[in-house]
Amino acid sequence: MANEDIIDRLSEIFTRHGARSYQGGGVSITEHMLQTAAAAEGASCTPGVVAAALLHDVGHFITDFARLEDDPKHASMLEAKVDRHHENAGARMLQPYFSAEVVEPIRLHVQAKRYLSAIEKDYVKTLAPQALHTLGLQGGPMSPHDVAAFEENPYCRTAAMLRRWDDAAVVPGLKTPDFEHYRGILRDLVTG
Repeated sequence: MANEDIIDRLSEIFTRHGARSYQGGGVSITEHMLQTAAAAEGASCTPGVVAAALLHDVGHFITDFARLEDDPKHASMLEAKVDRHHENAGARMLQPYFSAEVVEPIRLHVQAKRYLSAIEKDYVKTLAPQALHTLGLQGGPMSPHDVAAFEENPYCRTAAMLRRWDDAAVVPGLKTPDFEHYRGILRDLVTG
C-alpha cells in the first residue's frame, strides 16, 4: 500500500465504518478517537502524539469489529471472554507507515490502563463498565515487577497520557475537528 493510500484507508475507516457505538454509550468509535486526538492537540503535544491519539483504537476494526459485523453497538465487548489485542493489531497495521512515536503509544495504551490501575488507588473507579471488563481480560492491574518494567519504556509517559485521554473521550455531542483536519499531520508523519 502506498503512503497516501494508508491515509485514505484510515479516512475510510473514520468516515464509513466509524459510526459504531463506542462502549455502548453515546459516542461512536470515530467520535471517541477524534475526542482523544483533540485532547492531545489541546495539550500542545507533538504531531506524532496527536496522531497516536487519533489512531489509538484503529485496531478494533481489525479485531473486534471484523468479528462483530452484526453488533453495531459494540455491546458484545462486555460479553467477551478473551482479549483480542486491538492495540497490537493497530500497531502492526500502522508500523510500516509511521515511526515509533506514533506506533508505540498505540501498542502500549492497553498496558497503560493496567499500569494506571496498579499505581493509582482510585483509577479503576473511573473506568467505564466495558473498560473495567476488558481490564480483567487484559491481565488486570500490573504487578510491581511489571510496573517497574513499564516505567523503563521510553513511551511509558506518553502511553499513560494517551490512556487518560482515551478514558475521558466519551462525551456525547462534543465538537471536535474531523478526520480531514488531521490529514496533513498524518501525511507529514508517514515514513518512507
